[in-house]
Amino acid sequence: MNPVVTGRALLDSRLGAVTMYRLVTIALAALAVISMLYSGIGSFGEGLFSIGGQISSLLVVLIVTVGSTWLLARAWKVRPHLESSVITALLLYFLFIPQTDVGMLGWLALAAVLASASKFVLAWRGRHVFNPAAAGAFLVYVVQSVLDIDPNNRIGASWWVASASLLPWVAIAALLVLYRTRRLDLGIVFVVPSLLLVMVALHDFGQGWGDAAQTAIQTSPFVFFAGFMLSEPLTLPPRRYQQMIVALVAAVVYAYPLAILVITDSPPLFGIGDQWQVAALLTGNLVAFGFARRSGVRLELIERRLHGTDTHELVFRSARKHHFQPGQYAELHLPHAGTDTRGSRRMFSISSPPSDSAMAFSLRVPEPTSSFKRAMVDLPVGAIVQSTGVSGDFVLPRDRTVPVVLVAGGIGVTPFLSQLRHAPDRDAVLVYGVPSGENIPFADELADFRVVLVSPTYPSRLPGAWTWVEAPFLSAARVEEAVPDLASRRAFVSGPPIMVNAVRAGLSKRCRSVRTDYFSGY
Repeated sequence: MNPVVTGRALLDSRLGAVTMYRLVTIALAALAVISMLYSGIGSFGEGLFSIGGQISSLLVVLIVTVGSTWLLARAWKVRPHLESSVITALLLYFLFIPQTDVGMLGWLALAAVLASASKFVLAWRGRHVFNPAAAGAFLVYVVQSVLDIDPNNRIGASWWVASASLLPWVAIAALLVLYRTRRLDLGIVFVVPSLLLVMVALHDFGQGWGDAAQTAIQTSPFVFFAGFMLSEPLTLPPRRYQQMIVALVAAVVYAYPLAILVITDSPPLFGIGDQWQVAALLTGNLVAFGFARRSGVRLELIERRLHGTDTHELVFRSARKHHFQPGQYAELHLPHAGTDTRGSRRMFSISSPPSDSAMAFSLRVPEPTSSFKRAMVDLPVGAIVQSTGVSGDFVLPRDRTVPVVLVAGGIGVTPFLSQLRHAPDRDAVLVYGVPSGENIPFADELADFRVVLVSPTYPSRLPGAWTWVEAPFLSAARVEEAVPDLASRRAFVSGPPIMVNAVRAGLSKRCRSVRTDYFSGY
């Protein structure tokens, strides 16, 4: 097997073992520990802060952010997502210089409260508009300015995480997060323009290009900004091209005042540059909000269906009209007892068409399974689940005459259900891989479509419009054999990362284009 595909499969399997939120929490916590270790050996933060300040500041932001979120959630009568609060606290830890002074810690606590409050007050229909950590940093700066606090007694965003010592660790952590969330392109679109703009400013100021690059990379939080703040899913618009525009706008706004900061040699801790970097993220959040005023939706379970032996389809009625395109996914929030390390939020492709009055999600529940999926299938009719919004670019061409081949591995068939139910007249061939011919979820729903079933054993049922290919797993070669006109079709591949990566590599040489949907950590 291709070593690149094998390496990606191994990485996907490891990252897929944790949710996106848990990965971000682990990455930020690891960076916090590393920063303290550097301080402990005297090679980091010397003369600026101490390890005592780091511990004090971290405890303050964690306790205040989580506590205020819990209290505000009770006031708003909603269930809080406390892991998200931990992430906000860790981000605040890296935004402000660690403190030991009680007064400064008080301001830091206020920033944490304001960050938590922004999730509820600066929100649109139950979904916050701004990155909470950035909102807290900006608002506490405004409060101190309005009260005319002595600059020596203020705290302000300093981005101390931007250092030569931490850069390699920040880069590794950010790359893992961006890779896990499939937003490496977002990071590139932000980092490259902003880095080049700052380098140009430094060069004009008299530095050589090499020194300009080194200074910019080691003293500006480009990578941290892109990996942990700009990439926050709840403040990004749903479509990829919209996200790229947001990243580009944020890059330009971010870099211009930083160049002014360097040229004028203003104090870095309270100068406009550090605060403007926060404002750049908030500007990007506003642009994202302008693209799509996404909101949270309350979903009421009205029906459950069993397909095969372990695949469940749950049908929900929403409190208000939901808007999505076939192939998109929604993030569901379901607090439940005995929550495991996978957390209480998961993303699921929508299996119903937009024309339905209800919204359906399909999930495979093997044994053993996660606590989230167990809680989902155990929900009684009438139970409420919160959806934080709809996103995704795994959508078919608007022109239904454009020929497509849909390659699904197991539960990866879910987005195709929505697409085929929405447009049954589309020129589409579904290549559907299942581990056993005895268990074929959604066989009845797909009976009238052109389907190539790939399984190691002969199916117990083969509808008239279907053909069967005997194989232990899906591959690009088998897809080519089953679909003679593959070269004229656009391919859409959905399923486990190991299957998607392997099939994508082969199909990219055999058809017009390939788009993928990863069921990572499902």
